[in-house]
Amino acid sequence: MHRTLVLDNNKQPLMPCHPARARALLKNGKAAVFRAFPFTIILLERVGGEVQPLEAKLDPGSNTTGLALNLHGKHGIKAVWAANLNHRGHAISAALISRAANRGNRRSRKTRYRAARFDNRTKPKGWLAPSILSRVYNGETWTRKLITFSPVTHIVVETVRFDMQKMTHPDIAGAEYQQGERAGFELREYVLFRDRHTCQYCHGAANDPVLNVDHKHPRSRGGSNSVKNLITSCVTCNQHKDAHSLEDWLALNKQHKSKLAQARVQHIPTVMAGKFMSMRDAAAVNAARYRLGAAVKQFGLPVTFTSGGQTKFNRTQQGYGKEHWVDAACAGDSGAKVFIGKKIKPLTISAKGHGSRQMCRVDKYGFPRTAAKQQSTVKGFKTGDMVAATVPSGVKTGSYVGRVAVRASGFFNITTQGGTVQGISHKHCRLIHSGDGFQYN
Repeated sequence: MHRTLVLDNNKQPLMPCHPARARALLKNGKAAVFRAFPFTIILLERVGGEVQPLEAKLDPGSNTTGLALNLHGKHGIKAVWAANLNHRGHAISAALISRAANRGNRRSRKTRYRAARFDNRTKPKGWLAPSILSRVYNGETWTRKLITFSPVTHIVVETVRFDMQKMTHPDIAGAEYQQGERAGFELREYVLFRDRHTCQYCHGAANDPVLNVDHKHPRSRGGSNSVKNLITSCVTCNQHKDAHSLEDWLALNKQHKSKLAQARVQHIPTVMAGKFMSMRDAAAVNAARYRLGAAVKQFGLPVTFTSGGQTKFNRTQQGYGKEHWVDAACAGDSGAKVFIGKKIKPLTISAKGHGSRQMCRVDKYGFPRTAAKQQSTVKGFKTGDMVAATVPSGVKTGSYVGRVAVRASGFFNITTQGGTVQGISHKHCRLIHSGDGFQYN
């Protein structure tokens, strides 16, 4: 388990402690629960204490951002807290598209609604789409939380998936970097990311999870190491292609009728034409990374920016599996030698927003189909609160912990890790964490 965050009696952060230590302090009445998520205790008698260097690390992603706290102790660097932060960028995009469609329908009917003004509007410098900006705000919010509840002394943020400068000028950090252990990692990471970690020859038809970077025009036939000549390939396709040219290999696959051969026949012409998957998502993620990097500087702590190539090198060299929070722990120079215990379990954080400004639901034609919003608080609970419910009898007998959606009837819906349970009476619910726009598992 990851460690418990600790505050002193003046709400100043102290070193995170082992869960067993936290349980003993709570049992003996020397501490109280200050916050359920992230789980934080406050000491009732102690003020101040010695602290050690603690790094807050972020690995931003399109759907999930990895978070980690690394302790620099006497026996080396150790990951003591971790979380996966799931974003809601796609939900925001869908909501905006739906809103625009409804508004367009109203205007096209020539009703009293105002005329369109989008032709008269210009985006300010540095503008980001709301779906991208939400990723930045989520990362900024959780960086602030970690600084508030733990004595963070340094922040490390992965701002780029690959170091373009080191790809273009390999000697920028000296010939040792170019010819050393990390030679090729930045370029390889770029190719894999560009191709979305998918074999471009069969698109997964070989069911081979191990990926290589292959030369479209083989080196033995005069092919170069240029990024334009590199393609993501699974080991099965790479070995079968061997030193064949794409034209010869395509003709060879046409002679077979297996599903794998037919998949190759379908996709090899695309590779030959030099067409790749869209980089639109990659550009959006990189935009969010740079803005997040600028946002964390406001906290006044030393900030280090690193690349995804270095993160992957650190993780693979230490033999750790691919996880967002593991990537965060391995980010930067200090991630080259970090101990990650097998028992550590990350907190799963899902962004859910703070509700909607939409007053009522509409049908497919844009007309209201529900009543206008009523009061937001029902029986002392609000949608988004984390609650614990114990139902003693009936069809829904059992214990449930999750995010609540209130209903005017007093019978709520609770979204747990296993799904949504409907019709739980408010009498059986107990508030454990006030809604803050996130759901926790």
